[in-house]
Amino acid sequence: MPKVKTHKGASKRLTLTPTGKLMHRTMGQDHFNARETGKVTKNKRRDQVLHKSSDKLKSLIPYK
Repeated sequence: MPKVKTHKGASKRLTLTPTGKLMHRTMGQDHFNARETGKVTKNKRRDQVLHKSSDKLKSLIPYK
């Protein structure tokens, strides 16, 4: 059986935790952040867990 190819776009944007959850960067961090409240700015520094309905994306990064 041949190896499964990794989807490079998904591997750059998603990480798989040891427990099997998919994590991604919080959106909206590039610019226009001066107007955000401190609470929003602090929350944007954290990665977010993808929803359970996105578990089919795990097949795109089989070797992570």
